[in-house]
Amino acid sequence: MKQNRIKKVMREGGLALVSHIGFADPAVVEIIAKAGFDGAFIDMEHSIFDMQTVGEMIRVADLCDITPVVRVPDDNPKTILRLLDMGAQGIQIPHIAGVEGAKRAVEAVRYPPLGERGGAGSTRAAGYGSVPWLEHMKTSNEEILLIVMTEDERGLDEIAEIAAVPGVDIIALGPTDISTALGMTDPADPKLRETFVELAAKVNAVGNAKVYIPVNHAACRFTPQDLINMGVNYCSVAPAPPTIVLNALKATAASIREEVTKA
Repeated sequence: MKQNRIKKVMREGGLALVSHIGFADPAVVEIIAKAGFDGAFIDMEHSIFDMQTVGEMIRVADLCDITPVVRVPDDNPKTILRLLDMGAQGIQIPHIAGVEGAKRAVEAVRYPPLGERGGAGSTRAAGYGSVPWLEHMKTSNEEILLIVMTEDERGLDEIAEIAAVPGVDIIALGPTDISTALGMTDPADPKLRETFVELAAKVNAVGNAKVYIPVNHAACRFTPQDLINMGVNYCSVAPAPPTIVLNALKATAASIREEVTKA
């Protein structure tokens, strides 16, 4: 497997940036690459994307030299296997069920001896058979990015133990679900901000997994410099393309109607 651009940025101490795709069109992935992002976030949890569409998105990301990260709808190992065989370089699993859920995630994503991922030498991920099998296994375990999301009280209580699980690269802290789970839904609540700072510190103290917090998220805003200070090396950037297009179209329509009214 080729080098994972997001992992490279993280290893070098930078802040890797990904954009949500939003539209069910692989062309958006190419636009994201040309815009200068390190990865494209392909969301199968909150979208209608089917496997064929996702496969084409992964292919375009690969050809554009950015990292395709797929958020799966659940931790079904069969779904994860199919996406990895397509060439996904990142898997993000929502609502991890504590430490046990993190271990299951590793089993699904990593080849032995780290995990239990099934093998097939003719897949796109294995170069359709052009890559020696042992090399493919080794580079896949090294380059595939595994992100687990802790979004409830159990996950937050066990976050240090989750961060210590071998094979987990990043723990994602989702502001919307976490603030709801903790009953702190006011973005200006200083306790909410302190909670995220404390959670990031717990993960970083373990020295294994990294932290993912979105930049400038409406539920709890952190600037890029805030994230760097918290030891965050990976983040998604909002708004997603559909919202960007919507806001631009609304502004255009409002501007034209204003001019017509003045005429």
